[in-house]
Amino acid sequence: QVQLVESGGGLVQAGGSLRLSCATSGPLFSSLTIGWFRQAPGKERDFVAAAIRWSGGSTYNADSVKGRFTISRDNARNTVYLQMNSLKPEDTAVYYCAARYSSGSYYQPREYAYWGQGTQVTVSL
Repeated sequence: QVQLVESGGGLVQAGGSLRLSCATSGPLFSSLTIGWFRQAPGKERDFVAAAIRWSGGSTYNADSVKGRFTISRDNARNTVYLQMNSLKPEDTAVYYCAARYSSGSYYQPREYAYWGQGTQVTVSL
């Protein structure tokens, strides 16, 4: 069983930065693909970024955040981070981390078996 706990959300001004953390518990952290997703009110849960299992260098970002967000993983702490820079009001959402052992489409929420509770990110004008 995998448990995920997000932290680091909050209120920032446009142009500011936040770093989200996703702490994991359970076996074989290196075997987990970790994804970040976000959901704004009335919208679908959208892919943000992913770090693929067994490859710290294999990361992917949604077009909407490329050049601004960076996903990374710390194997010693079983934690994945999402560094968010140059934040925009349209980045406002609840951010979730998710995990899976299986392979598949990293950008699809339905491919992830485990989810955290979410952390609110609000970007003011």
